[in-house]
Amino acid sequence: MEDKMEESSDRREMWRSKKGGLITMPFIIGNESLEKVAGYAVVPNMILYLIKDYHMSVAKGTNILFYWQAATNFTPILAAFVADSYLGRFLIIGFASICSLLGMILLWLTAMVPESKPPTCDLLTQRCRSPTAAQMSLLISSFVLISIGAGGVRPCSLAFGADQLDQRDNPKNDRVLESFFGWYYASAAISVLIALTGIVYIQDHLGYRVGFGVSAILMLLSVLVFFIASPLYLKLNPSKSLLTGFLQVMVVAYKNRNLTFPLPDSTGSYHHRRDSNIAAPTHKLRFLNKACIIKNPGQDIASDGSASNPWSLCAVEQVEELKALIKVLPLWSTGIIMSINLSQNSFPVLQASSMDRHLTTKFQIPAGSYGMFNIISLALWVILYDRAILPMASKLKGKPVRFSVKLRMGIGLFLTCLAMAVSAVVENARRRKAIREGFLNNPHTVLNMSALWLVPQFCLNGLAEAFTAIGQTEFFYSELPKSMSSIAAALFGLGLAVANLLASVVVSIIDDITSRGGKEGWVSSNINKGRIDSYYWVLTILSVINLLYYFVCAWAYGPCGDQPTKVTRARNGLRKEELANLGTKEMKCKA
Repeated sequence: MEDKMEESSDRREMWRSKKGGLITMPFIIGNESLEKVAGYAVVPNMILYLIKDYHMSVAKGTNILFYWQAATNFTPILAAFVADSYLGRFLIIGFASICSLLGMILLWLTAMVPESKPPTCDLLTQRCRSPTAAQMSLLISSFVLISIGAGGVRPCSLAFGADQLDQRDNPKNDRVLESFFGWYYASAAISVLIALTGIVYIQDHLGYRVGFGVSAILMLLSVLVFFIASPLYLKLNPSKSLLTGFLQVMVVAYKNRNLTFPLPDSTGSYHHRRDSNIAAPTHKLRFLNKACIIKNPGQDIASDGSASNPWSLCAVEQVEELKALIKVLPLWSTGIIMSINLSQNSFPVLQASSMDRHLTTKFQIPAGSYGMFNIISLALWVILYDRAILPMASKLKGKPVRFSVKLRMGIGLFLTCLAMAVSAVVENARRRKAIREGFLNNPHTVLNMSALWLVPQFCLNGLAEAFTAIGQTEFFYSELPKSMSSIAAALFGLGLAVANLLASVVVSIIDDITSRGGKEGWVSSNINKGRIDSYYWVLTILSVINLLYYFVCAWAYGPCGDQPTKVTRARNGLRKEELANLGTKEMKCKA
C-alpha cells in the first residue's frame, strides 16, 4: 500500500515537473499585452466621449475618470490578496480576463445602441438631455468590470509567469527569470504605445463604434489566448497572505496591550519561526512587540514550533515586516502629488483637440495620443541612464558610480514641479491666443498653434516618473524584507489609486470655489473661458510644498533602520548578537 502511495506521489511530481516552462510565456504575456492594449486604448478619448455623447461637464467627466482610474489602481491590492490567500493566480487571471471582456462589450454597446445614451442636443434651443439612471448604470458598469479585469490581470500575470519558470535547482534560474522580466516589461511598454497611437487613431478616424469594438475583440483574443494554454500551466496553491499577517499583528498587539515587556537579556521570550535566525524584535514601534511575546510556552507553542493560534501569538518576523512597511509609508506618501500630476489626462486631451495637431498636411496626431511622449521619454531615459550615463560616469571617476535612490526620488519630484509650471505657461499662451483671435465662446475651434507645445510637459512628467516611480519601487524592494516583494510591487499602484481620489477632490474643490456666484469656474466646459492654467499653478504650488515635505521625510528616515537581533549557534547553545548589516539589503539608504 505504501509503495502504491509513493508511486502515485512520484507520478504527481513528474506531471508537475512537466508543466510550466518557456512554452507558457507567449500565452501569459499575450494575455496581459492584449488586455493592456484594449484597456489603455479606451482611456485617452473617454473625456471627449463623456462630454459629446453623454453631455457631461468637464468637471463631472474628469471626476468620473479619476474614480475609474482609482478603482483600476486599487483593485490589484484586492486581487493579489484573494489570489495569495484563497483562489490562486490562475483563477484570478481567468476571472479578471472575463470581467474585462464583459466590460469592453458593455462599453461597445453604449456606442452601438442609440438608446444606451442621451439623444443629441437640440440645435435650436441648445438644450442637451442628461443621461438617465439606466444609461449611467450601463456606462459605470462597463468601467467597474474593466477595472476588475485590469486589477486582476496586471498584478498576477507577472507572478504567475515567474511561477512557470522559477526552478530553484536550475543553475540558470536567475538568468531565465531576468529574461522573462525583461520581455514582460518590454511587452507592457509596447502595448501602451500601441494603445495610445494605433487604437486611439482608429477611434478618431472611424468613430467610437469601431474603436471600442476593436478593444472588445482584442479582449476576446486575450481571454482565448490565456485559457487555451490551461493544461500547460503550473497552478500553485494559494498560501498565507502578508495582509492577513499584518492584521494578526495589530489584533494580537491590542490583545496583549497590558503585558509587560520581557527583560532585555531574557532568552526565548519572543516567538520566532523555527527556521529563522531572528530572536527578538527591534525597539522602534515597540508597542507592536507585544504581539510576539510568549505568555505560556506550553499552550502558545505547538509541537512543530509554530504558534498554536496565530490570532493569539505572532512571530517576530511578522512584527518586523509590519514595522518595515510603516517606516516607508512617509516616503511613499511623497509620491502621491506626483501621481496626481501624472493622472491629469483629461485636460491635455481638451487642449490638444483645440490646437493644430498636424505633422504633415495629411497626418495629424490624435488628441488622445500625446500621452505616448510620456512613455517614450521614460523609456529613453531608462536606456540612457543604464547604458550610457552610468558607464560614462564610472569611467570618468574610475570606480562604479550609482546615484542614491533618495537622490533620484528627489530629482523626480523636482521635475514634476517643472512639468506643472510648463503646463500652466503653455495653457496660458493657448488661452490668450484663443481670446485674442475671438474664439472665447468657441472652444471647438482649432487654433493656429501647434499642439507640439504640449510635448515638453509630457516629457518632463515622463522623466519625473522615471526618477521617482522607479526610484520608489527600488527603494521599497531594498528596504522591505524579501518576503514582502509583492507588497513592494503594489505600493506604487496603491499610491496612484490614492492620488486619483485626491485629484478628484482637488478638481471638485477648485470648481466649487471658483464657480460661486454664477461665475465661470476654472474647470469649465469651455476651456477658453475656464482657467486650466490657474489650476495647473495650484498643482505646481502643491508640488513645491510636497518637495519640501520629501526633504523632511528623507532626513527623518535616515540610514537603514534598526536591525532585528539575530540568533547564531554556539557550542554552548544559543547566543544573541546585533547585526551591523543584513545581507538581504542590497542598497544602503543615503541621504
